Amino acid sequence: MDLQSLLNGLLMYACFLPVLTFHEFAHAWVASKRGDDTARNQGRVSLNPGVHIDMVGTIVLPLLSIFLTSIGSGLAGFIIGWGKPVPVNINNLRQPRLDDSLIAMAGPAMNVLLAIGLLAVAKIGVIAEIPLITQSAVQIAFISLFLCFFNLLPIPPLDGSHVVAHLLRLKWETYFKMMPYGFIMVLIAWQIDAVRTVVSLATATTFSLIAALFQLN
Repeated sequence: MDLQSLLNGLLMYACFLPVLTFHEFAHAWVASKRGDDTARNQGRVSLNPGVHIDMVGTIVLPLLSIFLTSIGSGLAGFIIGWGKPVPVNINNLRQPRLDDSLIAMAGPAMNVLLAIGLLAVAKIGVIAEIPLITQSAVQIAFISLFLCFFNLLPIPPLDGSHVVAHLLRLKWETYFKMMPYGFIMVLIAWQIDAVRTVVSLATATTFSLIAALFQLN
């Protein structure tokens, strides 16, 4: 077992949890603002990580992936994680297609805003000459942007699929029928080099642009 790889993986996981929390909070908050209080009534309009954690998707699979990576197993590349889905009742929305798109895009938008805030903190760390603050903020910001662009993939149930489905005027019934197969579709798509390249390039480019605003490059 590669101990350094294990420690790095656990560090990344610790950074991932707050990023996921902000992402899911944004979905729930916008849903409430657009007329659906389903998530609010379940306590999901919260920055408490516990309410957004899915036992399998947020804990078991990510930690298993970290362990498999540390022992050099290629199976780690076939594992993806997820947060507890934010429930949305489309019947409560004022303008279902528009509102559902706004709710979906709230998560990725929050990830970008979070990255901007974190890189501002990183700049403060540079000025104050506190490397730990700078390094931590930079790492979490990068993870936040990665989560943003990964979720923009147009595959159910990822956020990008909601927007594409509404632009194509896809029937709700058709979209919901695709949902049970979403996990498999996402897993297959993530094995395609071009998909990983696009997400990685979008993440790195956006990170560089924001970092340039704070003269961190």
